[in-house]
Amino acid sequence: MKVAYVTVRYGPSVVGGAEHACRQLAEHLAADGVRVSVHTTCARDATTWADVDAPGATTEGGVDVHRYRSVSGRDARFDTLSRDVLEDPKRQTTARQDEWVRRQGPVCPAAVEGALADGADLVIATPYLYWPTIELARRAPAGRLVLHPAAHDEAPIRLPLFAEVLGAATGLAFYTDAERRLVERLFPPLAGRPQAVVGLGIDPPPPSDAASFRAMAGIGDRPFLLCLGRVDEGKGTAVLARFFAAYKRRRPGPLALVYAGPVVHPPPKHADIVVVGAVDDATKWSALRGATALVSPSVNESFGIVVLEAWAVRTPVLVNARCAATVELVRRARGGLGFNGYASFEAAVDRLTGDPDAAVALAQAGQECTQQSFSWPVVTRHYREWLERLLSAVPGAASGRLDRP
Repeated sequence: MKVAYVTVRYGPSVVGGAEHACRQLAEHLAADGVRVSVHTTCARDATTWADVDAPGATTEGGVDVHRYRSVSGRDARFDTLSRDVLEDPKRQTTARQDEWVRRQGPVCPAAVEGALADGADLVIATPYLYWPTIELARRAPAGRLVLHPAAHDEAPIRLPLFAEVLGAATGLAFYTDAERRLVERLFPPLAGRPQAVVGLGIDPPPPSDAASFRAMAGIGDRPFLLCLGRVDEGKGTAVLARFFAAYKRRRPGPLALVYAGPVVHPPPKHADIVVVGAVDDATKWSALRGATALVSPSVNESFGIVVLEAWAVRTPVLVNARCAATVELVRRARGGLGFNGYASFEAAVDRLTGDPDAAVALAQAGQECTQQSFSWPVVTRHYREWLERLLSAVPGAASGRLDRP
């Protein structure tokens, strides 16, 4: 079996999100003997889609990666247009929707052409939101398109065009049951489409030294909450900063909040808020191991890999109760707490910092769930078997030949 992924950016510099999930799945399928290619842009920054990486073919983690220059990235007028379009997404004309997709970027016809010409048995696109996935949905041969929507309960998915996009898929792969339920609620005809809740896995964490992160961040022996990932208001980081500042006014003490990840919107300056910027993999694990708790403030997550990573090193988590995906993980594992406003945030932080036995019990439960259900061998086997079942239903697959258009 050969599969070709199409995604908007790819590589170790892409931390978190659907594109990171794509790389993880691609590399683990390749390690399991599947022939895997990826067709993507030269971009790294999702706010501009500017070409940064060199175009061409490389082999990364056992995956054949093809990068192409985009025709256009994020248009300077996109934000203004988007506010207008998403105010009432269901009533937008086809032309208006196409303009929104084009101005959002990245428009990269070569990536789509490359995937369609790759000779893959299945073409897998992710996430649902961008031009390459939308174009593939319109052009991929029947029976050969698989989508990882990475869907959130957000305004864009209510644009009428996405009924067409998701409806073009032979199979839909989700990261959580919450994502699957959302898609079925918004697009009832898809309930009968072949589906899998794939999830994601994590490898056993490498040895790490919490003291090295403390020294790098300059926080010494202070307890700290860790927010790991892109520092972006859209990810809830501004709300977290506001709640934390209120908490410190009511609970003076040594507790710090550390942001570790690429900074899009810096939080307000505060004596107890530390922003260390993007970190490498070793530093990430050191930070997770040393944290009192990981905080995931985002509402719009399709999975929550950082939650599993925290549990892997026995660190409890605190998640936004409005995020169905991370709440699903926490409830399944009983490995953390949730907040839906300042009062519940304060109560949760009080418990995590003031009741060590409870924090240890949450962390241990999370670790046990991660080991049992989210190891890569378990996830990869389930995912591969599902893809093989999809392929077996494609005309010509049984004879080793796929019918081409």
